[in-house]
This record gives sequence, C-alpha cells and structure tokens, in this order.
Amino acid sequence: METTIYSTHKFDKPSIVNANKGKHQLNFLEFRLTKETALLAEGSKAIALFSSDDASSEVLKILHKQGIKFIALRSAGFNHVDLKKASELGIKVARVPAYSPYAIAEHTMALILALNRKLIKAHNRVREQNFSLNGLTGFDLNGKTVGVIGTGKIGAVLVKILHGLGCKILAHDVSEDKNLIDLYDVIYTNCTTICKQADIISLHVPLTPSTRHLIDTEHITLMKEGVMLINTSRGGLVDTKAVIEGLKSGKIGYFGIDVYEEEEGLFFEDHSDTILQDDVIARLMTFNNVLITSHQAFLTETALTNIAETTIYNIDCFENGKVSGNEVS
Repeated sequence: METTIYSTHKFDKPSIVNANKGKHQLNFLEFRLTKETALLAEGSKAIALFSSDDASSEVLKILHKQGIKFIALRSAGFNHVDLKKASELGIKVARVPAYSPYAIAEHTMALILALNRKLIKAHNRVREQNFSLNGLTGFDLNGKTVGVIGTGKIGAVLVKILHGLGCKILAHDVSEDKNLIDLYDVIYTNCTTICKQADIISLHVPLTPSTRHLIDTEHITLMKEGVMLINTSRGGLVDTKAVIEGLKSGKIGYFGIDVYEEEEGLFFEDHSDTILQDDVIARLMTFNNVLITSHQAFLTETALTNIAETTIYNIDCFENGKVSGNEVS
C-alpha cells in the first residue's frame, strides 16, 4: 500500500525501511504534516505521522480529499490528532501504545542525576580547565521522597529504578498498581499531597483536557522550597510561564524537561542559524538549574525498532482489513 511518511529523520528512516521489508511503497518526506504539506500525500491511502505533525481538523479535511483512509502514528500519544474529525471523515487511526518504557524512564533518571550533580556545569568547567568544585554540591537521592504522577508502563519502570536508589515513593494515578505497592512500597495519594511532600516530582500521564497545565501556579505554591520538577511526558502538562515564576522565586530549584508545550515547529529541527522566536523557552534557557532535551527520551535503538515494527504492522492490518489492537478513536 502506498504510504506517505511525514517528519522523516535520519535517526528513524533506517528502522522503518528495515521493518517494511519492501512490503509497502513508502514515500519519505522530511516535512512536518501541515495544511501546506498535506497535499504531498496525494496518491497514498495511508500516512505515518510523528508526534510533531499536525493532524488537526483542517488538515484532516485536506487529507480526506487526497484519499487518505488511514493514519499510522509513530508515537504513543495522539493529542496531535483530531480523533472526532477523523472518525467523521472515516479515517482510521492507530498508534504505537508502547515502544520502550525503559527508554523514557531511564532518560528521566538521567535528567534527575544530571540536575542534582550539576553534570553539565561540571563538564563545561573541566573543558575550560577549571577544576573547582565550588557550586557543584548535590544531594543524596537515597532517602529522598519522589512523587511519580502516572504509574503506567513508564512510571512503573521509574518507580523500580527509584526504589533501587533508596527513595521513598509517592504516586498518583486513576488506578493503583498493587504490584508497585507490594514490591516497592509505593504509597498512592493525591497530587496535592505529592506537591507538599515530594523533593522530586516526575510527570508520566497523558495530555488530556483534565491534565493540561496540571502543574500550575496553585500546585507550584504547594511545593517544597527548592523542589525538582521533571517532565518527560507531554509539554502541555506544565504551565511553563508559572514554572518560570517558580524558578525566579526559588520555589523550583531544578527543572528538567524533554517536552515543551510549544515545541511544534521547534523541536526535531536545527535552528542554530536563526533567531529563536519563542521568548518563553528562551527565558528557560537562561537558568543554570534548568536542563532541556529536545524530545529525545524515546531515542534508543530498541525504541526505534519497536516503533517501526508496530507502525508497519498497523499498516499491514489496515491493508488486510484486520484489527491490530492499536486503534484509537
């Protein structure tokens, strides 16, 4: 089946080609899906999208006129797709529900350790032949209270890692995981309690209308002085402007993110020769206690292989009229 692959990158194209094994005619595009680039899918019955693509209502209408019947998402999240409009137009959508929870959880842990032990600052100093230790003091993770908001596959792996480091773990989710309670002494509670008691807070919930700006001024006010806040889930979970105020006041002592609520058109692209137009992220970049990575938490060989194989499987199922089990509606 002819399929247009949007937002192709050097890091993911080989895994898609390998997973396809020549079965489908794949048209690779480096462009993001937008209203302007939707016309490039002409001739295809399916498209494959990345998390940075725009599958809003207006774009879906254009795709529908082009004859698109199926969208294969190369991501677990689907908040960039207007599912209601897709259903109205008869466009089916499937995702990759889990590609490597270990990749995300381990990157989360890397952010925590790098911020705590000031590894970026230390590395830059040594490169300048400055071997002073002043200003590099961290803290023992052992015995610290960590709040994990969202204990699905990724949150559960992070809990396991944190338990191994001797942390006390508070958690919040719509459903409690008994295994985490039994194996790692996790205490389930609400977000308010986590904000009040946790030394470190890490977010691992999907972006929905109810979770948008879950971390806002009200919740930040409740947090411990100098709290560490980590987000490797979805940028919209955090009110970034409220976080900036928290950083300025010292309420937030460390902020690590792999996602950003206005990352569309910014992340995954090289802007080194242009003027940064986003004043909010530009302000974030001025803080020496902020660590930003550009949506790379998923970026491991294992994850890329799993994403590619599931994406091709979803396309196979659509072509053959089968249910993949990965459909979203």
